[in-house]
Amino acid sequence: MELSGPAKWLRIYIGERDHWHGKPLYAAILDLLRHEGIAGATVHRGIAGYGASGAVHTTRVLQLSVDLPVVIEVIETAERIAAVLPRLREMVSQGLIVLVDCEVVHHRTARRSGVSGQS
Repeated sequence: MELSGPAKWLRIYIGERDHWHGKPLYAAILDLLRHEGIAGATVHRGIAGYGASGAVHTTRVLQLSVDLPVVIEVIETAERIAAVLPRLREMVSQGLIVLVDCEVVHHRTARRSGVSGQS
């Protein structure tokens, strides 16, 4: 399905060390989103950041942080986001979930079968 027009932009801010039932939280969230039919999601691993605690997390060698910031982004219809939001709130015990109105002005996808990257 190709998106067009009004949509929601979901951003989930968590830590790299966060887990859900023994699995990295970002991976568990991706599994949930795929299972629920969300069109796509992207996970970004930050090089530095801080949250409400004020503790700085960074990739700098001298500061040896192992809990880097992770952001998961989704652009999807309001209905599909609303359907997964209660479960996401349950999964994200520490972090931030942001939902913003947005407008999709261009969205085209390649239809692929089999292994990613092959037609």
